Amino acid sequence: MMKNHSDIGFNTKLIHSGEIDDQFKSATVPIYQTSTFSFSSSDEGARCFAGESDGYMYTRIGNPTINALERQIAILENGHGGIAVSSGMAAATTIYLALMSQGDHIVSTDAIYGPARNIMEKQFSRFGLQSTYLNTTDASKIREAIRPNTRILYIETPANPTMDITDLKACADIAHEKGLLLVVDNTFCSPYLQNPLDLGADIVFHSMTKFINGHADIVAGIIIAKEKPVYEKLRNMMVLLGCNMDPHQAYMVLRGLKTLGIRIDKAQQNALEVARFLESHPKVAWIKYPGLPSHPQYDVAKKQMRGDGSMISFGLKGGFSAAKKMLDRVELALLAVSLGGVETLIQHPASMTHAKVSAEDKQKAGITDDLIRLAIGIEDVEDIINDLKKGLE
Repeated sequence: MMKNHSDIGFNTKLIHSGEIDDQFKSATVPIYQTSTFSFSSSDEGARCFAGESDGYMYTRIGNPTINALERQIAILENGHGGIAVSSGMAAATTIYLALMSQGDHIVSTDAIYGPARNIMEKQFSRFGLQSTYLNTTDASKIREAIRPNTRILYIETPANPTMDITDLKACADIAHEKGLLLVVDNTFCSPYLQNPLDLGADIVFHSMTKFINGHADIVAGIIIAKEKPVYEKLRNMMVLLGCNMDPHQAYMVLRGLKTLGIRIDKAQQNALEVARFLESHPKVAWIKYPGLPSHPQYDVAKKQMRGDGSMISFGLKGGFSAAKKMLDRVELALLAVSLGGVETLIQHPASMTHAKVSAEDKQKAGITDDLIRLAIGIEDVEDIINDLKKGLE
C-alpha cells in the first residue's frame, strides 16, 4: 500500500490513492456493508463517541469503504478532507446549512444547476436566507452584489448549461478580501481538468453521478474542504442531516473513478471534433465550447483548466421548434439529463434541468429556448457526428 501520494501522477493516484489496510490484502477496496460496528470494550465505545478515537461506530458517521473514497477525492483535489454524500444536491444542501444562518446572503452564478438555485430561492428563503444570482464572468458585478451579510460566493464553472467560464483566481481574491468563503461546483471539469482549491477556493464539490463515477449507474456527491475547521463544520452537518453515502454506492464510484482520466481524454477529443462540426454547420446559430477560440472566455479556460472538457451548448437558427425537432430525431445520442458517462446525451435545459427557474431568470442567465446541451461520450466520433447530422436535417 502506497503511503505517499505527493510525487505520483494523476492517473496513478486514480488507481492507488483509495487503497486501505485490509487484512486479506484485497486488490480493491472491500464493501463494508454494515450499519454498525462492534467495540472491543466499553471503554473503546466511550472513547469513540467522545471523539477520542478514530474507530468506526456507525456508517452514518463513518465507514471504511466510504472513507477510502473521501480520502481519494481529497487527494485528487489537494484538500484537507472529503465528505461523501448521497447526491450532488445533498452536497449543496449540506454546504448551505453548515455555513449559513438566518439573515445570511449568498452570491452565486446565475446559470448554476437548476435545483441548487431553486432550493435556495424557494425553500431556504423561508428561513431567512438571501441570495443574488448573476453572471459571474464579470468580476465587477460580483463586487457590486456583495452585502455586509454575504457569507458565501458560490461559483459553477463551466456553468450549467451556458458553458460560461468564471475566473476562479479573481473570485478567490474578491471573496477573501471581503471575508467570504469561495465555494466551487467542479462537476463539469472533475479533478482531472481543474482544481479550484489550488486557485484559492475554500470548498469544492461534485455531483459524482457525473464524470467521477462515469457510468450512469450511481447517484452520489462529495464535498472537499481546503482547511480542517471548515471540513469539521461540513462533516458535522452531514452526520446530523443523515445524507451520508452508502458503502456499496461508494464502492461503485471507486470502481468508476479508476478510469476517469482515460474517459475524459477520449470524450474531450470527441467533443472538440463535434464542436468544430457544429460551428461550421449552416443551421447552427451559435455554439459555446471552451476549446473553440470563439468562446468568450477562451483565454480564462486555458488559464485554469487542463483540458476543454466534453460539454457543449449550442443554439439553432430555427429556435425552439428546430431544437425540439432535433432532439426527437437523434438516435445514438440519448435524450436524457445528466452527463459525464460513457454515452452521449442530449437535452433541452429550459424545459428540463432548469424548468423550475422562472422565465425571466432563465433569460437573464442565458438559458434560452433554443439552447441544446450536449454531453459527449466516448463512442466513435464519426458516429456521433453522423447522428447529429441526421438530427439537423
